[in-house]
Amino acid sequence: MLWLARLERRFHTWRERRARARGHTPTVTPFAGYGGDGWIRVLGRVLIVPPRKPRGGGEYESVRGWRSFLAVPVGFARVEITVAGTTHTVTADRGGVVDVVLDVSLDPGWQTFTMTVEGSKAVESRVFVVAPDARFGIVSDVDDTVMVTALPRPLLAAWNSFVVDEHARQPVPGMAVLLERLAREHPGSPVVYLSTGAWNVAPTLVRFMRRHLFPPGALLLTDWGPTHDRWFRSGRAHKEHSLQRLAEEFPDIRWLLVGDDGQHDDAIYTAFASENPGHVAGVAIRRLSPAEAVLAGGRTAVNDHSAAEVPWVTASDGAGLLDRLQAAGVARA
Repeated sequence: MLWLARLERRFHTWRERRARARGHTPTVTPFAGYGGDGWIRVLGRVLIVPPRKPRGGGEYESVRGWRSFLAVPVGFARVEITVAGTTHTVTADRGGVVDVVLDVSLDPGWQTFTMTVEGSKAVESRVFVVAPDARFGIVSDVDDTVMVTALPRPLLAAWNSFVVDEHARQPVPGMAVLLERLAREHPGSPVVYLSTGAWNVAPTLVRFMRRHLFPPGALLLTDWGPTHDRWFRSGRAHKEHSLQRLAEEFPDIRWLLVGDDGQHDDAIYTAFASENPGHVAGVAIRRLSPAEAVLAGGRTAVNDHSAAEVPWVTASDGAGLLDRLQAAGVARA
């Protein structure tokens, strides 16, 4: 599939040339990252975004999904990141994604810094720096766990990604309350939203989660483009790699893993918990409703976890999961 990856790169290069010929310039779209003692992981993407007339709706103005895919990624752009008075120059990947680790010491909690490309106006980004004494964290899936999306059925996935107005997307009942309560019970705990979705939809997801009062956290997405051996990148591999990386970066943290039974979360979490039992505080799997299961193409088989070393709970919504996590001792009653 190497030829397909090269074709994709040529297509984006052609789009970039056309956009620059019209006088458009690149900018950095920042995403919240995370960090630890002496380092931070900076996330963002370099894009040429088509100009769009504001309608006065501000941050919560209606946005159709397809608009997220009109932006032109600028591959291998040189980005300047200024944090704690020091400027670091890094290079985006071929899809314009910035994902780098910088050696810098910041106080625990949310910290801000700036990013710029080609002399553009600096944009502010932020990272959540985890305190050395933190022992609990949350990793949550997004599709059908935070947001009702009816994935992975292809046509509905495309409809949700490209057509549906973001205000028409519905949160999973009770999940915002569940995650917010867990984060509040463990002050200073990191929250990571891990999804197989494309980076293109990151701004939409951030607005959605902010509007529905989900706790802020880092967003780890992926790129849908081809690789040297696949038509599309493996979303499952992305999740597995991300979980293993978090375990290595924060060896003292035990994670609560939150997902649903509509994709591969149960299998992914089962493998991770088996290999890293000391890094898992518990697993919470949201059961899709019968209608959601039909739209999503069915449920995946949920393994028998009665003999698991860590608590496993299932329920149809956030309230039910909270009750079961309290009974298992993972959340406070």
